[in-house]
Amino acid sequence: MALILMRHPKPAIAAGVCYGVSDLDLAEPIDLACHAALPAFARLVSSPLQRCRLLGQAIGAVHGVSPVIDPRLREMDFGAWEGVPWDDIPRAQLQEWADDFEHARPHGGESVAMLAQRVDAALADYRAQSGDCLIITHAGVIKAATRNWRLEVDFGACVHV
Repeated sequence: MALILMRHPKPAIAAGVCYGVSDLDLAEPIDLACHAALPAFARLVSSPLQRCRLLGQAIGAVHGVSPVIDPRLREMDFGAWEGVPWDDIPRAQLQEWADDFEHARPHGGESVAMLAQRVDAALADYRAQSGDCLIITHAGVIKAATRNWRLEVDFGACVHV
């Protein structure tokens, strides 16, 4: 049984802006031709944020599978940093986060450890079920699942875990 994690399409937000749990629309309409080569899956799960949910609904309609919405698969909560250009975030706060990347929460939202804990719980539940599972989610969730915080995940890319 495989878990296939797919990053959502590009959201409608300016480049260089911090976003996590912000519920952003998609920058462009979904092009299902881009997803024609998806591996086979028996179950479909999505983050509740619309940039994932819309893709999950479109893929589900084509494959005859209704997506299950799981809030544990939403992106990290960046608290006060949500919607703020990264260049406008105080350097001292960014340094605090860098100094204790796993546990610091200078933004008041989630820590990386908190994100990883909820992602681990969700993925453990899906691993315990039969059949391959396609999960429409976010870069932060994929990085937490792989424990590779430097992993570059393009919009629409799939990672097998």
